[in-house]
Order: sequence, then structure tokens, then C-alpha cells
Amino acid sequence: MKQLFRFSLLVSGLFIMANVQATTLRIATFNVSMEALNYSEHKRGEAANVSTNTLANALASDHQQIKNIAEIIQRVNPDIILLNEFDYLNDNNQALKHFISHYLNKSQHDQKAIEFPYFYQGPVNTGINSGLDLDGDGVKGKLPGDGYGYGHFPGHFGMAILSKYPIDIDNIRSFQHFKWHDMPNALMPMDPATNKPWYSKDVWQKLRLSSKSHWDVPVMVNGKAIHVLASHPTPPVFDGPEDRNGKRNHDEIRFWQDYISANKASYIYDDNGQTGGIKANQAFVLLGDLNATTVDGNAIKTGIASLLNNPKIQDVMPQSQAGKLHKPDNINAKNHTSNWGMRVDYVLASVLGLTVNDSGIFWPLENEETYRLIKDRKASSDHRLVWLELELEVKD
Repeated sequence: MKQLFRFSLLVSGLFIMANVQATTLRIATFNVSMEALNYSEHKRGEAANVSTNTLANALASDHQQIKNIAEIIQRVNPDIILLNEFDYLNDNNQALKHFISHYLNKSQHDQKAIEFPYFYQGPVNTGINSGLDLDGDGVKGKLPGDGYGYGHFPGHFGMAILSKYPIDIDNIRSFQHFKWHDMPNALMPMDPATNKPWYSKDVWQKLRLSSKSHWDVPVMVNGKAIHVLASHPTPPVFDGPEDRNGKRNHDEIRFWQDYISANKASYIYDDNGQTGGIKANQAFVLLGDLNATTVDGNAIKTGIASLLNNPKIQDVMPQSQAGKLHKPDNINAKNHTSNWGMRVDYVLASVLGLTVNDSGIFWPLENEETYRLIKDRKASSDHRLVWLELELEVKD
């Protein structure tokens, strides 16, 4: 949506007429749970019969859960959306293309079909076999625990960005291969029983920071780039007293804190060898399932707190009445984005270049017709879609 304004500037006694295009954007994040385990009957810890074909097979079956996910997206109608937990199968992106063409491009429950002519889905660390013993079970190279990110196959729990605006593919930066030990003052996991590093020297030198990936994806809106900073840090649980996942989660979040801070970003390198963080004059939106909150859960809260309090970021704390009622005994429930009762999904706009007009969490009340879309885990996802409505000004 565009609005055109005219204003006058007095420069050295002369009036100069300038045009400003104010573009309204809706940007969202949604952990859609479209990963293979979602379509496999199993219990945690049991062997799961999943593969790169599992999501493709579900998509081909006119799957009602996937149709509900598409309907939620159609109802919110974002201009840009990050999908977490959407399996990356190969460079052809066939599963993502199928989701777009057969679900989003088709009306779901009388909703208007939505077009995303642009998308990006790159490789991730989940399910890439390290050949190392990362989970400490004494066996090297056994998935899912010995993947650079926890996963049953390469691309498991992947990410994707869909956009109505062109993506500047040539200037995308990915940080999939950035090594954890290359972060200054990294939170190296320690064995509290021995006070020695939990990982061996060889593992620590090879271990990647990102459990999936970190992406800087420029989206061109009326000639101006908005940098979509996307990630999905590991949950800070499923480990032991060494807190290796908690520390990794903290440092995956801290990566963005350093990336947007010019005086802290010099150590960062991307997968093409380019160093440094985002430029000081670039607008950005940081989004994704960060698996951390300042008030609930097991995360090391200093990481997410530092990010949310960064002066370059606006955190308007989207809320919903349904979330509040879902956990009535929790004073933070109105901001929750998951059905287990935590705020873990974020859309954070930069102060520079962006004004937040509105925000929301798609969480219908039980008496609403659309409650069917989120009524339980099988209806859609255990996460809620979170969105911001932003105004971007572009001078002609």
C-alpha cells in the first residue's frame, strides 16, 4: 500500500519540492511445523522413519493441516513472511514451490489466494553430519544428534522467506558455516563435574554456531532495501548440566546483537568470506523463532534481553487476548506465541527507517469460527503467526 506526500525544503533561500512514498508493509514470522517429524507417528527418543520425501508426500496429499496453515497466512496477508521449520529438500525448492502454488495460490476456506512471486530457501546445518560426537554419546557421526544442527537429514527443520517484493539474491548473506569458537567470549560449554570443556578441542574447533543458519536477505521495496535478518536458534533444552544448547541459543541470539552493532561486528564473516555486520544506514527487520524469552523458560535470559533492549530495535511486544486466556495464571501470557505458554517468535523492526503502525498474534478466541485453525497441535502448529505492520518512507 502506497501513499504519496509532498513537502517543501528551504535550502539557501530556495524552496525544493520533494516526494516521499510511504509504503505500508506487513511482515510476519510463523513456525509452521512443516518438518518431517510432524507427519510421522513416533515418540521423542524413538527412531523416526522420516526422509527428505516426507514433507513432499504430505504436500501431495492435499493435507488439511497444511491447508489450515495456508489459510492462516492468507488471513493475515503478509507482504514478507519467514517460515521456520519448513524442510529444505534440495536447491530446486520443489516442496516450497508446491506449497506456494497448490496451497497459498489457491483459496482456502473462501479466503483470497495469496501470491508470493519471490522466495528464498537456502541450506541449513540441521541434519548435516559432522562426523563428530556432538551429543556426547560416544558414537561419532550418528544422526540426528551429531548433525551440525539436530536433524534426521540435511535440511530438516529448515527455513524459507516468501515475499511480494523482489529479493536481492546477489546480496544475500548467509552465515551457515561461521564457527562458534570464532565469536569473541563465546559461551563454551563446561562440564561442571570436572570444570573442563564439555566438547573436545577437535569438536570445538569445527562446531558451527548456527543450528540452522543466520541469513541477511535484502528485500527491495520501491527501490529501498529492507534487510530481513532470519534465524531459528536451537531450543535451550534437551542437554545436561553443561547447558550446551542453552549456551548455543544465547550465542545464536547474541550474533544478531553484534551484527547490528558496528563496534562489535568486525569478527563476523559470512559464507562468502565477507566480514562485518549490517551497514549503519540500512533498515532491517529481525525475525524468527528465537526459542527464548526474558521472563519464562530455560534460556539464558541475558542474550534475548540484550537484543530486545538494543537501542536500534523497536520491540512493541505484540499481544493477543486468546493468549492471555490460554494461560490465565501467567502475567506474560498476552505476549505468548506458543501453545505451551512462552513468547518465542519475534518480529523486531529497526528504529531506522521504519515506523510500527500495528502488530498482532494470530490467536483466535474459542468462540470464534477461526479457532478451528489453532484448536490443537494437529490443526496447524504449536506456534502462532506474529506480524508487524510497518511504514517505510522512500524519498524520490
